[in-house]
Parts: sequence; structure tokens; C-alpha cells
Amino acid sequence: MSTKLTKKLTYDATAEAVAAMLDDTGFREEVLERQRVVRGSAVIDGDVVTIEQVRSADDIPSFAKKFVGDEILIVQTENWTSPTSADVRLTIPGKPGEAVGTMELVESGGTTTETIDLDLTVKIPLVGGKIEQLIAGIFSAALDVEQKVGREWLARP
Repeated sequence: MSTKLTKKLTYDATAEAVAAMLDDTGFREEVLERQRVVRGSAVIDGDVVTIEQVRSADDIPSFAKKFVGDEILIVQTENWTSPTSADVRLTIPGKPGEAVGTMELVESGGTTTETIDLDLTVKIPLVGGKIEQLIAGIFSAALDVEQKVGREWLARP
């Protein structure tokens, strides 16, 4: 089984401007800072974006904390297959779970919608589904912060 997460982020900008923002290390680092990760880094190498973030497990329910520990390392890899689409993979190294999916930018009337579609899978008997829902919630909230930072970023002169 897996948990599906679909999130749409909208920006009052062209797809080209949103793609340029997503291809900017400064933007990615500002998002990490605003998401209040314990530590994080963003590396852009050609068409591959790798974001490593360490999050505190303080807010995680006890049933999940025993699987992840006090901190959670999440590695997000985006392989951009075109200027407006990417294959996305989230892993938690050393843990039995991942999220795999796509990211796509679609422009219409000067507004761009970034759609993230992910399938989250945690292979832990009995509690895997609960942990998938927990991760989906964490990632959804992180994307809300990314959208807020993105809108501010694109509005700057």
C-alpha cells in the first residue's frame, strides 16, 4: 500500500520565472531556513536538485519516533527531465520508506501552477500507513512554506 499526496502551488508568474526560481540555490536555502529545519543544504548540479534536510522529531507521535529517532534526515532529489517537469524522490536514509513521483509546472494566463504528485510508501507492518500519513502531512506543510517563500521571492524587484 501507499499514500498519495497531490499538492498544487500557484504563483503569479510565468513558468519560466518559476523554473528559474526553483533552479536557484538561494531560493532553496531560504525555503529550508523558513521551514525551520535543524540543518539543511541545497545543491543544484545541472538538471539535478538535491536537498538534504534534518528535521527535529519533537512533534512526531511516540509510535513513529521509535522508528525515526530524535532527528529525521530527508533527502529530496529532483531530476528535471524538461524545463517544466521533474521526477521527484524523497528518501529517509536507513529507514524503510520513500516517496516517488513527479513535479510539473503549467502556465495559464500569467499564472503558473506547480503540481507535485507523490506516492509515499513505508514498509513497516501495522504502523506503515500511519507513518505515511504523518510524512504526507509534514511534506504538505513544508510545501505550504515553499509556496509562501516562492510568492515573496517572485514579487521582489
